[in-house]
Amino acid sequence: MRKVKLTRSTGNVFRDLGFPPDEALHLKVRSELMMSLQKAIAARGLKQSEAAELLGVTQPRVSDLLRGRIDLFSIDTLIDMLAKLGIRAKVVLQPSRRRAGVA
Repeated sequence: MRKVKLTRSTGNVFRDLGFPPDEALHLKVRSELMMSLQKAIAARGLKQSEAAELLGVTQPRVSDLLRGRIDLFSIDTLIDMLAKLGIRAKVVLQPSRRRAGVA
């Protein structure tokens, strides 16, 4: 039987995949916002065309959202879409585990 090598997660799948720290954090925030939108649309039982009308976008844009096309959505766009569904985004700032020198 072969031994499987396990590596502890950093808590950010994008970092674990090798993205630079800043980009990994940005992708994680966008993915969390996107998942919140997907859940809100599903919870309301909205069809793509209905969601598009509520969000003020086209149905293909909603399709991209539901297919997880993270590369097509900015943080601003995702927050605006959440607001149109009556969901407020809240920013929580935390110091990083790695201490950066202060100039």
